[in-house]
This record gives sequence, structure tokens and C-alpha cells, in this order.
Amino acid sequence: MCGILGGVWRGTSPLASQFDKALEALRFRGPNDSGIERFECGPSQVVLGHTRLSIIDLSSAGHQPMETPDGRYSIIFNGEIYNYLELRTELKTLGHTFSSDSDTEVLLVAWRQWGAECLQKLVGMFAFVVLDKAALTLTCVRDAFGIKPFFYTQEQETFLFASEIPAIKSLKREKLTVNWQRSYDYLVHGEYDSRAESFIEGIAHLQAGHLLQVDLTTGKHSEPRKWWIPSVTERTDLSFGQAVELVRERFLDSIRLHLRSDVAIGAALSGGVDSSAVVCAMRYLEPDLPINTFSFIAADSRVNEEKWIDIINRHVGAKAHKVSITADELVRDIDTLIHAQGEPFGSMSIYAQYRVYQLAKENGVTVTLDGQGADEAHGGYTGFPGERIRSLLDRGHFGEAATFLANWAKWPGRSVKTGLRAALAELSTGLSHEMMRALAGMNQVPDWIRSDVAKDMGIVGRIERYRSGHEASGRRVVAQMSNMLTRHGLPALLRHGDRNSMRFSVESRVPFLTLDQVELMLSMPERFLVSPSGETKHLFRAAMKGIVPDEVLFRKDKIGFEPPEKEWILSIAGQARTWLSEDMQIPFIRRDMLLAQFDDVIAGRRAFSWQVWRWINFYRWKACVAD
Repeated sequence: MCGILGGVWRGTSPLASQFDKALEALRFRGPNDSGIERFECGPSQVVLGHTRLSIIDLSSAGHQPMETPDGRYSIIFNGEIYNYLELRTELKTLGHTFSSDSDTEVLLVAWRQWGAECLQKLVGMFAFVVLDKAALTLTCVRDAFGIKPFFYTQEQETFLFASEIPAIKSLKREKLTVNWQRSYDYLVHGEYDSRAESFIEGIAHLQAGHLLQVDLTTGKHSEPRKWWIPSVTERTDLSFGQAVELVRERFLDSIRLHLRSDVAIGAALSGGVDSSAVVCAMRYLEPDLPINTFSFIAADSRVNEEKWIDIINRHVGAKAHKVSITADELVRDIDTLIHAQGEPFGSMSIYAQYRVYQLAKENGVTVTLDGQGADEAHGGYTGFPGERIRSLLDRGHFGEAATFLANWAKWPGRSVKTGLRAALAELSTGLSHEMMRALAGMNQVPDWIRSDVAKDMGIVGRIERYRSGHEASGRRVVAQMSNMLTRHGLPALLRHGDRNSMRFSVESRVPFLTLDQVELMLSMPERFLVSPSGETKHLFRAAMKGIVPDEVLFRKDKIGFEPPEKEWILSIAGQARTWLSEDMQIPFIRRDMLLAQFDDVIAGRRAFSWQVWRWINFYRWKACVAD
């Protein structure tokens, strides 16, 4: 786990002091070692920089940039390749030799042997860059789910990249400016991390499952292209029992690989099915492994999950570490948290996660296994009722659709009304969809927005709606799962986890997110994922029976790392209002109306929503990061 940076220059590259500053911006990502090298490649200068958090092969043999013996290829790599031992054995049979025990060398040799075709063979998380001095190309790659970050920008004939935006800022000639479209999308719609564009104008994310190539003769990069495209085609060759065994086998195989580490390893435990399955699988596979768990406890709150956390810790004999948080601590840490995240984010639950990784660091644990991605890959959250009903209707199963709705609505927090609303939203198109949004007040421009100014700035007021195509008829649930895995939902969650863990030089591993597991789940019949009774993660729960205690495995009220957000906002209202009173030069905001609405929320005259946090977060981000 590391930080990477560099670029391609036609002419003079930045001074050494600028690279030192850029490496310093990534110091939390790699506190154990760093390296930087310059290469003359045709008419271009290429610079590759790296900061290292040593996890596998702690010796200097894992130093980067790393080069093949013939000098043709050089690599910088952020992430882990968990099946590196198996790949190493395969590559040895093809005649390759190795001089280290690092997964970086395995990745470099795999690229030399197979090129981009090696990507389908990798079990891991990664963002890496390979310089080919013979072909005069620089190839940039991001893992299938975007677990590890990769930012890039083009300034005329200069191409720059890094794991985080501040490192790019140190290398750019031009001043950073705010991307107002992305800012509007976040403030008004709560939408972020779903597109290539970042919150900084001209700096993009290389999106999940994509790669791009820089031509060193011109200094220009190609359009990013997908190297992994998820399929939603249904398998019909498995019974439910056979699917249970296959899911169980693949999940345990993933946990086994994710336990490979030369440093202390632990787990983030929230008390829900996903994180509990990870911890219990660790114990199932390694009866003698010392397990440290790290949990957020919302003390004296209706969202307290401690009961369930304690059940799992007792079951596996883990050493439990817990943290509770006060509003004063949030005020104390908010600027540091926002710096760590780099861009605005959705809710205060991110701070709870931040403190969990801090707790891991304080207790000497460098690697944690986390449950991220299970909801998107296994049919979680509320079970996609709209999509499931539409799938049944696509196939002419009208009676099953009605029965499913009735059964689904019996679960806590659900109702026939909400299920029908979800189904109608899924079925509506064009004008009917816009009418439904209008009736729900979703098409209205908030009165704290200067719509005329936003229009003059070229800002598009509505968010593009994701629609599964004809090819997903009868497969609407898995089509939406695929969308959430790669575009809407999971990318933001993975960003939160990566930035929070890296702030404390902790490696967060996500064993639910391997290609073989996700491709398997996207091929399952939808009734396996969300049962006819409305049970979410139906197949996975069955696969974990006997590994996870039933009382946790079949609970129906999971909350997650969710703090008492409303109470926190109320307790810091004075400080928050001071922040919001500052003139942050946001052209399309009517500050007087924003403050009036804030006062109404605090006084209880208006319903509380996460909108309040988005105001606070954006103002603080612009004050301490963007400007």
C-alpha cells in the first residue's frame, strides 16, 4: 500500500524541490520508504515517484520504482496483489526468475509476460503505472472497483498523475480552480464520485476498471478504456444449494488470500452481517490467529450497535477496541478529516470511520479487513424492491410481483407504499418520471441557489438518470448492482475508506471485492439474491450459516458506522453558523437564504436532513483545501 505520482514532460520537468513537496503530500500513504527516478524517453522526460507502506516483503528489495533486469519496463504500484504467490509460481514455469518476495515484482513480471491481459488474473486492489521504454508508452491502470485512487490531468503537452490531488498541485504550473458543476451536483443533489471529473477543474479520476496510455512521442494520453465490463447474464446451471456452496468457497478463499501480510492484521467490526462474516471467517480459517477488532460505538444513542459487536467478539475470541465520539471532537478534527478526504463527502459517518482507523493505528495494527462492497455485490441495502418488481413484470410474473411486494413490506422500516413508490420510479420513463419527481419536490431548485447565475455558468441542474437497457430485461436488480459497484454508490464508499485509512498509514482491505466473487454474484438468479420473502443477501446469509452466529446473521435492523448526526449538528450549531456566515465566493449560492434555512433546521421549524452537513462540509473544504 503506497502513494504514486509522476508525469510526462516535453521539455523541462519540475525542480527536485517540487517533487519533494509532492512526495511529502503523500507521506501518510507511504511512511516507510520513498523513491523517485527520471527517464529520458524519446522527446519526453518521464518521472516516476513512490512512497511506500511496507506490508509484504519489508526489505529494501521492495523499493520502487522497480525495473525489469533488461531495463525495458519500470513500475510504480499502489495496492496489493493477494494471489502473488500463485502468479509467481506460474511465471516461474514460464522461465522467469525473481530477486525479491514482493508482490510488486510479480506484477511487473506479469505485465512483461502478458501485458494488459494479466489484469484478469489479478486478485487485489491496485493503481499502477508501467513505463515501456522500448514502445515509448506509459500505461496507467486502476483496479476493477476503484479501490485505490488515481488522479490525472493534462496541461498542454504535460501529463501528470498522483494518488491524491495535493501531489498533482505541487507539480502543476497552473493554479487549481473549483469545478463548479461537481460542486453544484454535491450541494444540491448530494452526488459525488460517480463521474470522471473531480471537484477540481481539469483533474480527473481514472475510473474503476479503466486504463489509459500516454504516447511519449507526443506527451498526450489516450481516452480511458474499460478493461473490465461486468456481465449480468444469468446462470441457470446451479441449484440454490450448489450456489450456496460456491459462494461460501469463494468467500473463504478470498479471506484466506486477504490474510497474507508481514505486519499485524485486524478487522473493522460494525456488528452487521458483512463485517461479522469477515471476522468470523478469519477465525474459521485461522483458529489460532490473534484477532483485533475496531469498532465505533454510538454511546447513549438509538443507533448503538455494541450488543452485536460484543456477540461477534465473544464468538471469535477477539481483542476488542472501541471508540466513542463527542461533537467537540468532531469540531476539533473536522479540518484534518476534510484534508484527509481531499474532496467533499456525504455524511458525518465518515468521521466515525476515520476514528476507527485512528484506533487501529494507535494499537499497532497496519492492515484491516473491512466489509465494504457486500451490499452492492450480494443484493443488500433494502433489497432493490423497484428493480425486483420490474424484473418479475418483465418476465410476466404478475402474481409473483404482487406477492413479493406484500412480503417485502413486512420487514422493519418498509411498507407497501415505499415499495410501490420504488416500483413506479423504476417503471416510469420520460415525462412520467419527471412528473413523479416534481410531485415529490425533487425537480425544484432550492431557494438558496441563484438559478440564473448557475445557468449563466453553464451548470446543468439535473443529474443523469441511470437506466438499465433492454439487455437487462428480467435482470434489473443485478443491473443496478453492477451500476452501484462501478458508478453510483460504491466508488464514494471506497474513497472514504481509502482516505481515512491512509491518513493513519493503515491498509484497508475489502475481501468482498474480487472479480471471481462479483462476477459469480452478478450471474445468480435474482431470487437467490433477494428472496421471495424480501430477505436481502439471501444467498450470502445461507452461505455463512455455521460460520456467523444466527442471531447476527439473520438480524433485520443493521445500521452501520452511523453516528447521531442530528445531535452532533445541534451541538455544534454555533460554530457551524459561523463557518456558513463566511463569504466563500460561491457564485450560485444565496447566503442569506442558506443561513435562514440552517436556522430553521436548528430551531426545529424544518426537518433535519444531510443537506446541513453538505453545506458545512463544502464551506470547510473550500476554506481549507480548495483555496
